Amino acid sequence: MSTINRRYDIDWLRVIAIGLLLIYHVSIGFQSWGMMIGFITNNQSWDSLWFPMAMLNVWRIPLLFFVSGMGVYFSIQNRNWKQLLKERTTRIFIPFVFGVFAIVPVSTYLFGWYYHLPISYGINPGHLWFLGNIFMYVIIFLPVFFYMKKNENGKIVSWIKKILSNPFGLLLVIAAFIVEALLVNPNPYELYAMTWHGFFLGLLAFFFGFCFMLSGPFFRSMLLKYRWLFLIAAVSLYVYRLMQPLMKVPDIQLSVESDCWIFAVFAFGFKYLNHSNKALRYLSQAAYPVYIIHMIFLFLASLIIFPLHIDVRLKFVLVLLATVAGCFIFYEFLIRRINFIRPLFGVKLERIKTVSGVSTPNKKTAIKTETVNI
Repeated sequence: MSTINRRYDIDWLRVIAIGLLLIYHVSIGFQSWGMMIGFITNNQSWDSLWFPMAMLNVWRIPLLFFVSGMGVYFSIQNRNWKQLLKERTTRIFIPFVFGVFAIVPVSTYLFGWYYHLPISYGINPGHLWFLGNIFMYVIIFLPVFFYMKKNENGKIVSWIKKILSNPFGLLLVIAAFIVEALLVNPNPYELYAMTWHGFFLGLLAFFFGFCFMLSGPFFRSMLLKYRWLFLIAAVSLYVYRLMQPLMKVPDIQLSVESDCWIFAVFAFGFKYLNHSNKALRYLSQAAYPVYIIHMIFLFLASLIIFPLHIDVRLKFVLVLLATVAGCFIFYEFLIRRINFIRPLFGVKLERIKTVSGVSTPNKKTAIKTETVNI
């Protein structure tokens, strides 16, 4: 990714999205239905947690797909299609395959051990289904994206830029997600993992994320101009949903609400987050490995803390802190420092320089981190 095209706000949004995912997964452990989707759950639920969870649930996963498409736009600026495919295979497919065989079975074992279930080794994408989808999207859109790059001044790209520079152009984006929901008819809408709904919704978000960055400053200016409108619309739709019995509303409304949240998030991100610092440089590299391993540490924390006779709110805080601490300790002292395992978690190999015939880690390179574009 060239320095000129760097968008630190996208890096921040990726980090924030993965952070929200981690918090959401911790929260599932305090919902009565958590066990039904493979989470270790506390005996006492914390029902009021569902209100912020319900707000996040309609846009947290689509946001990651949008950001992933944006990342591909920046990646192809300095790569041909072979280089991009090689890079994405290394950074996404290899960690996905490793995770399916070595990471997910560990969390599955911990779940079975806690509930005294028969233990067996099984191959399952688990929470890494997202990576499998992203890699498929790269394959599907590879010729389309490079055509757009090669013909950036052509009619098709100019039309896309013109459409997305107008707020009414976003109606086409919303319409695409509405059509997806109507055709697939998901039940429930928020179930993305390993479903056709999750696949096609992610496909659309990935494509439009690329197109948003392709549209450049005119799109960003439009989004900034109407940021409060998007936020007010999203909040209003969420409040209306809160007022309905069991918070049930048509999928069409959920599609619109989801897109409004995402437009608002991008708009405020464009305005306030386009800057770098040491925290971002560290977190942007750590976020991907943390995403891969977080279920193991979440379940370990649940095993230890859930049996304690303490307030449920304190349990939540302790599980969250233990999960975050475990993930970052594992990342800092194992993934980051043991060079040969870095690619298994989507981290680039550390460059080695030779000084007087002796190979030593390049400290400058070790300090400088790069964004993981998932």
